[in-house]
Amino acid sequence: MPSLSPTMTSGNVGTWRKQVGDSISPGDVLVEIETDKAQIDFECHEEGYLAKILVDSDSKLNPILFENHQPIAILVEDNEAVNKFEDYVPEQSSAPPKAESAEKEEKTPKQDIQQEEPQKQQESKKSHISGDRILASPVARKLASERGISLDQVAGTGPKNRIIKADILNFVAPATEQPTPSQHAEPSSSYTDIPLTNMRKIIALRLSESKQSIPHYYLTIEVEVDKLLELREVLNKDSDEKYKISVNDFVIKSSASALMAMPEVNSSWHNDFVRQYNYADISVATATPTGLLTPIIRNAHTKGLETISNQAKELAVRAREGKLSPHEFQGGTFTISNLGMYGIKNFTAIINPPHSCILAVGTTQKKLVPDSSKETGYRIATTMHVTLSCDHRVVDGALGAQWLRVWRTYIENPLKLLL
Repeated sequence: MPSLSPTMTSGNVGTWRKQVGDSISPGDVLVEIETDKAQIDFECHEEGYLAKILVDSDSKLNPILFENHQPIAILVEDNEAVNKFEDYVPEQSSAPPKAESAEKEEKTPKQDIQQEEPQKQQESKKSHISGDRILASPVARKLASERGISLDQVAGTGPKNRIIKADILNFVAPATEQPTPSQHAEPSSSYTDIPLTNMRKIIALRLSESKQSIPHYYLTIEVEVDKLLELREVLNKDSDEKYKISVNDFVIKSSASALMAMPEVNSSWHNDFVRQYNYADISVATATPTGLLTPIIRNAHTKGLETISNQAKELAVRAREGKLSPHEFQGGTFTISNLGMYGIKNFTAIINPPHSCILAVGTTQKKLVPDSSKETGYRIATTMHVTLSCDHRVVDGALGAQWLRVWRTYIENPLKLLL
């Protein structure tokens, strides 16, 4: 199993694009792999022939989970060597146990039934009917157990009538007798259990680790964005539909410029040292149907607003479609999370390791601001709240405050971004 992202500890094997005996050249797509972030076509970097597929997938609805670095296929250099692996079975295969191997294990005398774990006893009961093993995928078995469904009631639609995930999800229990007055019928639609995807599990794990292990602190400021909005309107009016700059594009560019001015914030914690970056790769938090992704605007400090705007939109679209390549969401030096479009005034965000900071951006709003130069004594200004979450191991409070002050100068005077 190839490791396709820094946080990947397991993966789902999808559709094989090559079959046994097929010739393989560097760059050919061998198999689809679902990582913790996206569905990725795994490209082979070797030349040869596919001799054996050790891990099959039942269907896209029933991905099989495997640990990294366990073998999933065998490649050989010579086509004549393909047949030699026809009956090959690895000593420690990551593939699920076949029916015949399971039956052999079940024929082994039990040592002491009291020493068996209750879970194993339940699995043994559910996997047999009249001494015959019911063929079902690991995911289907787990889902059936969670939903209290007996596998002997389910008709399998997979290979050799194997029960797959879709069969459990589509299962409708047969009609039963109405409960007697002394019985209490539980409502069947009081809740819905949604199985966790691999991506959702990893998101939960990484954010929990971040919140528990990184000493967060938060700095909030309010900035005026009237000049920014005026410049944005002028630029978009003359764009000839080539681009449409958003407030977030200014936030990305201002953040990159501030990071280059204060590289101490553009850093990450590495236990024995702090790594300081000489470039600003901005990760932009993007909501997708399967979870949160952070596509990266590389070298944002060297790019203009038009380029940033077009790249941000294009990456967001492909993120939602699950079509990002690993290098497009791995890494980065600083994160931006913007919920302003949802009307959120301000919020605090969880740091995205190994970054030391994440900037949470709220919506814009008009307010009265005291102004002695005006006859009325006040003026109407458009303001925006932002909150910087910092890793106190790397960025001290004063340093975070100084960075926000530099960032404010770019946001409130956006023409400085042209210098």
